[in-house]
Amino acid sequence: MGRVEGKVAIVTGGAQGLGKADCEALVREGARVVVTDVKEAEGRATAAELNALRPGSAIFLKQDVRDEQRWIEVVAAAVETFGGLHILVNNAGMVRMGTPDVVTLEDFRLHSAVMSEGVFLGCKHAIPAMAKSGGGSIINVSSVASHLGYPVYFSYTAAKGAVRAMTKSLAVWCQMNKWNIRVNSIHPGATDTEMVQNSARELGVSVDVFRETGPGLGRPEDVANVVLFLASEESKYLNGAELLLDNALTIQ
Repeated sequence: MGRVEGKVAIVTGGAQGLGKADCEALVREGARVVVTDVKEAEGRATAAELNALRPGSAIFLKQDVRDEQRWIEVVAAAVETFGGLHILVNNAGMVRMGTPDVVTLEDFRLHSAVMSEGVFLGCKHAIPAMAKSGGGSIINVSSVASHLGYPVYFSYTAAKGAVRAMTKSLAVWCQMNKWNIRVNSIHPGATDTEMVQNSARELGVSVDVFRETGPGLGRPEDVANVVLFLASEESKYLNGAELLLDNALTIQ
């Protein structure tokens, strides 16, 4: 038996990067996964790869996490297709540069809508389905930026800080209602993904700078292994926690 055998997961931003690695880890260990993303071609390709790995293990649904009605449809599709819902990985994200003095209100609101509101909507609509399925695990992807001062990514930092705070309230709420749903947040440092590579280019540096200095550059599978642990029963007493995946960056 796999570590998440028989469980059903939704992974947002699952077409590539950290989300794709999360999907692969979950499918390898027995889960069936609803891959969602705004990137349709990449998402369908990821679902095809997952089904090649384990037939019948995945479907792709195009989703903008800012759209509440689409959240309702995605959760319903997971239950209808696979018979329940046990795991939600709120991974969808974005990042644009901008210090507090120059960032526009529009850009600030966009970051908040994708990451803060997207996490809120996902949890709001997934929790009832998870409770009916007997409980489960929600993994909210925050960032080390929620613990450190990154003024050059001011909007991103603010949105990820909201994810960190919401996670704790959601964990207590689910526990109060005895739904058997755990809610934890993970806080990756710099990881070798397209988003980090694009950020490095925006800063005018090579991504090799991250590899060669300080804690170095993590791999998507480093994060996916922790997501898998949190999704499994191995972490059944871990709730409301924030896990820093940063090779000691935040304590230096």
